[in-house]
Amino acid sequence: MIQISPSRNIDENEISVEYFKASGPGGQNINKVSTAVRLRIHIQSTPSLSFEEKQRLIRLAGNRLTDDGFLIIEAKTYRTQEKNRLDAIQRLIHIFKAAIIIPKTRIKTKPSRKAKATRKLEKKKRGELKINRRYIPDDW
Repeated sequence: MIQISPSRNIDENEISVEYFKASGPGGQNINKVSTAVRLRIHIQSTPSLSFEEKQRLIRLAGNRLTDDGFLIIEAKTYRTQEKNRLDAIQRLIHIFKAAIIIPKTRIKTKPSRKAKATRKLEKKKRGELKINRRYIPDDW
């Protein structure tokens, strides 16, 4: 079980882990060992999230989401399989935590009477400054 929050867990059977050869640092080792990790989880079939949370996760996933509804996370930063696997799991936990959080709804506000008056006064000053910069041939 992978713990997302104190009350939420992801069953490891829901996640498929695939190892493949990565590009990057590693010397000759890179040609011999499959160190990169690809995690796949089907979002719609996971019981760990509610419907609303799944919708937020789909929106957050962006291009990491396939047309089949799989969330794919690739990790190939490190030279070892284990570090890359932990990195991929941490990223999965991070995106799940972000999906669990309910975003605050924005409360529309109007500027106060004083703020409107200050804005108009600043605009008036700025306009007068620009008028004073003008070249008027009759004044010369």
